[in-house]
Amino acid sequence: MDWFMNGIHNGFFEVLNPYNRKVSKVPATPDKVHTVVFWSKNFGPFLSGNYGERLMEMGYHVYFSFTVNSDNPKLEPNVPPLTDRLGQLEALCRRYNPACIDWRFDPVCFYEEENGKTHDNLTDFSLIAETASQIGIHRCITSFLDLYKKVQNRVRRKPDISFMDPSPDRKSEIILDMAGTLRKKGIRLYLCCETELLDFLPPGSGVKQSACIPNHRLKELFGGDISLERDKGQRVKSGCGCRVSVDIGSYPLHPCYHNCLFCYANPTAKSPTLSDRK
Repeated sequence: MDWFMNGIHNGFFEVLNPYNRKVSKVPATPDKVHTVVFWSKNFGPFLSGNYGERLMEMGYHVYFSFTVNSDNPKLEPNVPPLTDRLGQLEALCRRYNPACIDWRFDPVCFYEEENGKTHDNLTDFSLIAETASQIGIHRCITSFLDLYKKVQNRVRRKPDISFMDPSPDRKSEIILDMAGTLRKKGIRLYLCCETELLDFLPPGSGVKQSACIPNHRLKELFGGDISLERDKGQRVKSGCGCRVSVDIGSYPLHPCYHNCLFCYANPTAKSPTLSDRK
């Protein structure tokens, strides 16, 4: 967060394009930034540093996308324990408006172990949903695991586990079950980049397309002038509903140490002793 706050105080960020290696200057003053959207699986450092309050005092709006999945060391070895993450979610809701927080349960994974037994990562879904409901969360975003090349390469180094891709019927069944669980708790389910699955669901399912950068929602929450244009640099054909934004993060400069087995971004394993840095 030191790097981020330095950029805020300087009034701009220098962002390196990972493809053409060009550096662009991104304005970061409150009059140029409608909302800062934070994505993480561990908001502990953010909360302990009171960064949200500091930003709001400077005139920024903040919004949070918090991925809280089941406890599963095989898939997410270096994230904090679920009890800690739920505590962080509660703290975010207490200190900020729960309407400014999206809970992501993402991705839904099915895998087979060396002994032939199959598993999923839905074990704690109902527990997380119950907690989220009690603290005022009303949006849950999910998708199924995409077997990108980096994911396949990482799994090859783990011969005791292999990911599975459920059939459309099975995926539909799972999503309808998740949506039913959430509906009872006043939470709506959104699908991220799952056009085919959305089309496969029966009418009246109540499941909607996600916009993980939800500019329409940000305008409703905070007012002001914000672009409602689709972000054409995202996976629009796959069903991405995100609106225009600027990503100021960098994998090389700001590595994630959670070492999730299904991660599409991290090419190599990182030290588990540094997991609290993300």
